[in-house]
Amino acid sequence: ASPTEHSYDLSHAECFVVVVVFPQQKINLEFYIDIHAHSTMMNGFMYGNIFEDEERFQRQAVFPKLLCQNAEDFSYSSTSFNRDAVKAGTGRRFLGGLLNDTSYCYTLEVSFYSYILGAPASPVPYTEEAYMKLGRNVARTFLDYYRLNSLVERPLAPTPKTR
Repeated sequence: ASPTEHSYDLSHAECFVVVVVFPQQKINLEFYIDIHAHSTMMNGFMYGNIFEDEERFQRQAVFPKLLCQNAEDFSYSSTSFNRDAVKAGTGRRFLGGLLNDTSYCYTLEVSFYSYILGAPASPVPYTEEAYMKLGRNVARTFLDYYRLNSLVERPLAPTPKTR
């Protein structure tokens, strides 16, 4: 399936860049993360794709696991990997089937309302600062991911965590 003019997830312009421009420029897109707000679930969580290749599927789970370590408001247990036919035109599903097997496509969902901390569960309302903090933690997770894969040199001092 391909995106339509009315698809809100992957625009024709994005599709053109990935399908036409990237191959001509010899650019390898490693990550595609579509960001959405969720109206019923709490915390941040991700949707990822399911692949027949077990190793590829396991590699795809690394980024959300690392994000869970970096962000107290991200829930790996709420993260889901699926091949839902209803989502076939979304960026995650469309590009996941189009790009090579070293590309990872996700949808990052974040609650409109709050995230849950500790036991007993106490909801913490999201604020603009909390959303910004999650964004910083996503960036920190990219750094951790590339360090894990030896693509970024380790600093002399550890990077401070701001969970």
